[in-house]
Amino acid sequence: MLPSFGQALEHQPAPGIAEHETADAAGVRAADLVLPGNISGTVVDGSGAVVEAAHVTLAREDHSVPQEILSGDDGQFSFANIAPGPFHLSFALAGFAPQTFSATVRSGETYIVPKVTLAVADNVTEVQVGVSPVEVAEEEIKEQEKQRMLGVVPNFYVTYVRDAAPLNSKQKFALAWKTTIDPVTFGVVGVTAGIQQSQNAVKGYGQGAQGYAKRFGASTGDLFAGTFIGSAILPSLLKQDPRYFYKGTGSKSSRLLYALANAVICKGDNGRWQPNYSNVLGNLAAGGISNLYYPSSDRDGAALTFETGLIGIGTTAAVNVLQEFVIRKLTSNVPKQNSAKP
Repeated sequence: MLPSFGQALEHQPAPGIAEHETADAAGVRAADLVLPGNISGTVVDGSGAVVEAAHVTLAREDHSVPQEILSGDDGQFSFANIAPGPFHLSFALAGFAPQTFSATVRSGETYIVPKVTLAVADNVTEVQVGVSPVEVAEEEIKEQEKQRMLGVVPNFYVTYVRDAAPLNSKQKFALAWKTTIDPVTFGVVGVTAGIQQSQNAVKGYGQGAQGYAKRFGASTGDLFAGTFIGSAILPSLLKQDPRYFYKGTGSKSSRLLYALANAVICKGDNGRWQPNYSNVLGNLAAGGISNLYYPSSDRDGAALTFETGLIGIGTTAAVNVLQEFVIRKLTSNVPKQNSAKP
């Protein structure tokens, strides 16, 4: 049976009700579209190495309480559940010039901040960092001098602190002395002399105890000359850092190229990368000095100098590769994170 006219009216919505409900639903849907966003990025230094423990502060124009976090061991930082709108980031780390960045995060967006590069501060003073760079370097060296491969072999000339403070001349000489007089170093020299004798290398020294003593003395001379000239004297004069700065991040190929390149490039005391004159000239100088005590029958003038120098450079490259991929895993007392600087 068809409904009566009155029944039909009962089922009709009152005027204006449908329009009101539709407007409310539209308002709810519009509100749902305003979603929190995320902000993330990576902090690196001038060499491109990631920077850990940088202070990252997020501020908003609504004068809400700023948020602050530290960059992780991969240099990354992230702020979650950020209301859409303009934001301002500031980056700070002792020894580096402060950086700022501003942008706007949209509803539901994950905003990736372009890679932030921290430059070494031009004027690092005691007022800025609380202590002098020399004192910071001294503390870092004390930690380096605890590094031993397999708990035994000195591994003092690598730093795992990406923004390590530069060494002054006194510290460079002290590190060279500490390395050369280490008992394990003399043990390695003794093994080297034994291998040379078994292969009758440098025949002019002969065999027997006397021959071994001469080879041991020559190897010790090579060690002292190479270490002090290439890692103390020239780095002091040229203001270069004699240490290998462990990279530890990036693709294997990039790390390999970095390790090989560090035989001919190095970080200067100003924090910038430059040709490694200290290592190249140091190896050539050590090769020239070796002509003074090698037997005349085994000297070859300039040829021996350049041969010894090239071997030294090649050895540095090979050791760097081992440092980057192998030795860190075998070294005790490696810092787990960047040293905290005041």
